[in-house]
Amino acid sequence: MQNQAPSDTRLAIGEIARRAGIRPSTLRYYERLRLLPAPERVNGRRRYDLGVLDLLAAIEVSKRAGFSLAEIAILFSFGPDVSPSERWQRLALGKLEEIDALISRAEAMREVLRRGLECGCVRLQDCALFNDPRLTGRQAGPRSPLRAPSRGRQAIRRVGA
Repeated sequence: MQNQAPSDTRLAIGEIARRAGIRPSTLRYYERLRLLPAPERVNGRRRYDLGVLDLLAAIEVSKRAGFSLAEIAILFSFGPDVSPSERWQRLALGKLEEIDALISRAEAMREVLRRGLECGCVRLQDCALFNDPRLTGRQAGPRSPLRAPSRGRQAIRRVGA
């Protein structure tokens, strides 16, 4: 078994990018954000240890989980006080709350869309969907948000037209 020189076990940015399925510019961007350690330079060119592929896989999994790059930076900020699994748990609980709120909003949107599909109104002013205070956020009353303008306004518009 031969001993390899350290530079032989390190790969150029293009090769790492190809293996990870990303662009070299993404690697440089992750370096600037400090998601990846600064690589060794040989003759001015970046040379990456193969371990960077594990970090890139962890970044991808974290992105698929919905974490922002700033959140991923927190996940990767290794220190003796908090383990990576503890950081993941803390951030994951917050992310799950965000997802639950997003699902609630999506379900409400679905309900509005379904109610709208059942509508057979000829005029918007007559549509219960657009005049429902629970959906419009306005109080019920004699003035609906979609009521036709008064004749006075219409007359002014015609004169000014």
